[in-house]
Amino acid sequence: MARSQGTRLIAQNRKAYHDYFIEETYEAGLVLTGTEIKSIRKGSVSLRDAYARVDEGEVYIYNMHIAPYEQGNRFNHDPLRPRKCLLHKKEINHLYGAVRQRGATLVPTKVYIKDGWAKVELALAKGKKLYDKREAAKERDANREIQRALRARMRGE
Repeated sequence: MARSQGTRLIAQNRKAYHDYFIEETYEAGLVLTGTEIKSIRKGSVSLRDAYARVDEGEVYIYNMHIAPYEQGNRFNHDPLRPRKCLLHKKEINHLYGAVRQRGATLVPTKVYIKDGWAKVELALAKGKKLYDKREAAKERDANREIQRALRARMRGE
């Protein structure tokens, strides 16, 4: 079977953009079993409580839920098992240093299929305080009001 070209978004972690300031993003491959990739292609992925951590020079994603594949019988996978991310050593060292010294967090923001391969976008993020979240909500509401007023003006109301 030929690999499909292009990128197809499977899952997105919108809560990460609400709870964190995203500083940098990295694209990483995933080490998966056969039933996991089939389930991902079907779109059965949740990044709700997922996080990543550097353990012994390798990056792992924890709590990323990939639903069991329906036709997977006894070879099905554990839905919440830790999954290894494939990154260059230089990138892993940079992430490890940022997490240790700056107190940043590694958060998976997207899972997508790129040229037939499952990829995850890892973000180096800083946590938002409650007042930062309120400020972002005010800004979003103000932009929404501006767009509404511009549309009304363009219609001639």
